[in-house]
Amino acid sequence: MRVAQEATSRDLANVTSKLQALDVRTLGEEVARLTRRADAADSALAATQTKVEALATQPGGTPPSGRPAASPVPAPMPPDAAVTSPAPASPPAAAVERPRVAPAPAPTVAPPPSVTPAKPAPKAGGTPEQEYAAALATFRSREHGQAVLDFIDFMAKYPKHPLAGNAQYWIGEAYWAQRDYRQALVEFEKVFERGPGKVPDALLKIGLCHLRLSDLPRAQQAWQRVVNEYPKSESATMARSLIATHSAARR
Repeated sequence: MRVAQEATSRDLANVTSKLQALDVRTLGEEVARLTRRADAADSALAATQTKVEALATQPGGTPPSGRPAASPVPAPMPPDAAVTSPAPASPPAAAVERPRVAPAPAPTVAPPPSVTPAKPAPKAGGTPEQEYAAALATFRSREHGQAVLDFIDFMAKYPKHPLAGNAQYWIGEAYWAQRDYRQALVEFEKVFERGPGKVPDALLKIGLCHLRLSDLPRAQQAWQRVVNEYPKSESATMARSLIATHSAARR
């Protein structure tokens, strides 16, 4: 490698001494020739380095310098116990006591003012017919529980009024709407005690309650009674239709 480098240096020196005698064209050709020789020298140097590395990796190989291969590095001795023993831990620094701050007092909240539940406003007084109409409007708004209370109040205030029987009938209708057919049956039967005004309608509904309670014979008895006792009523017309329908179904 050193010989190749010295040859390249001599060539460069010779070229330098001849540069002045050469024209521009000759100078360019000479530079190109030197460049090719430099590339060839670099290639030779790289090939030589590759061979040296290959020899060094072979077992028992001798380095290119001619020196014997170095002996393997011995394993390190275990460190002295005095060196490996951990240094005594330094005592923890004294905790800095923070000044104690008294907690802020909880804000006092005034108790809410006591609220007395408002009593329901008494219903404005009126005629019995107006009170009955108000209770019926409550029933039609599907407030069945309140409607029952209003009708009971009406009958308590006006037990002999001609609309007392109607009030009792609508109590039965309120339980019917809630599908409480047994209690509805009880309430419809009370209509007989309040006069004949709503008896045909009550008998028709009594038959329907028996039908919902799976007692068809008693239902037909109630409907037949409507037909016999109130033949010209609308309830009688409906009773005849119900009797015919369920008699055909039994066949």
